[in-house]
Amino acid sequence: MRGLIPAHLMAAVEKATGLHMADMVDMFTGPSTGSILNAALTRPHRRRPHEPQYKARHMIRFYESEGANIFPRDRFREFRGLIHDFNNRTIKLSSLTSLMSHGHYSPRNLATALYSLYGDAKLGDSLSSLVIPCYSLGSDADQGLEAGHAVWLKNIRGAARNEGNRKPIDVTLYDAVMASTAAPTFFPCHDFSAYDPNDGRWRNVHAIDGSIFDNPSVTYHGVVKQHVPQGAQAVMVCFGTGITNRSIHKDEWNSFGSLGVVDPANDLPLINIFFHASESALMESFGRDLGRNLYMFNRSLLAPMEGCELPSVDIDDATPENMKRMARFAEVILEENKKSFDSLCHLLVSNRDRKQEQPSDLMSTLRRTVHALTGKSQD
Repeated sequence: MRGLIPAHLMAAVEKATGLHMADMVDMFTGPSTGSILNAALTRPHRRRPHEPQYKARHMIRFYESEGANIFPRDRFREFRGLIHDFNNRTIKLSSLTSLMSHGHYSPRNLATALYSLYGDAKLGDSLSSLVIPCYSLGSDADQGLEAGHAVWLKNIRGAARNEGNRKPIDVTLYDAVMASTAAPTFFPCHDFSAYDPNDGRWRNVHAIDGSIFDNPSVTYHGVVKQHVPQGAQAVMVCFGTGITNRSIHKDEWNSFGSLGVVDPANDLPLINIFFHASESALMESFGRDLGRNLYMFNRSLLAPMEGCELPSVDIDDATPENMKRMARFAEVILEENKKSFDSLCHLLVSNRDRKQEQPSDLMSTLRRTVHALTGKSQD
């Protein structure tokens, strides 16, 4: 649900520029709720395939209308998850396992919402370069990939460098995003099979949320850098969902015990550390490499906002009150970064103009070449 925050931020960009995000951005990448937004904003229009189907404001309505269906209020979900974990460790009663439903939300409503959003559109249809990360728990032994591993589902387009001219795997946006949003303890893993045209083989993926390994730093070092054209400078824009990492005193940590460090009642401290550790380790080199070409729009969900109530840190809080708090949270981010926001909008419009000029520049070059070869003017 915290994807509402970047949805509001991108809606502000589109309102200020009068353009679609897909018109201005060369590559979209990000896991989990970010994959929902990125796949939608680059999906071709059903009747006008050279235009994007959605703007960011449509995605705000998507979260607001579908949130309560995907995450119905359930005060006992965490309790059922803890009982299920206890049952797995001790008595292992099959009837209790069924009753407790593994602590997961049903993926059916998420699946219905995502299919209505993307239909049968495929990864290879995206109007801009699109990268959707997920983590495969393991693959079939005959594929030689038995262990778990990070998976980058890519469609590299336009001027982006694509060594080997690799084609996108033949997977629907629905399957790719279902895989990237299968957040542990919230949804079960998502299985899908897809044909890889690069080696003529089918890939079976049993995937969970790409946030397990991906963050802006990993994205830059693991994906973006290799696709930046030679002689070009990468500019990276990060629209965050709120920072949740908090300081933990040693006495508090020691009091958790072995199970307490993964207990939802303690805000899942060990899992949060796993999510933030790699980003903090790479953040310095990430910021140094990009310098002024890094635009970061994010804020701590734990730092007070004057006169406003902070959004919930929970990713499944779909209450109307929390949606309003997230909208205000996005407004505060923009207010605190107004100069950077104005600079970004100017940069994005300039990038759109550059992309539009490239075809005409190419045609002018071709005309001059033909004229030089033939001595005749060309239409």
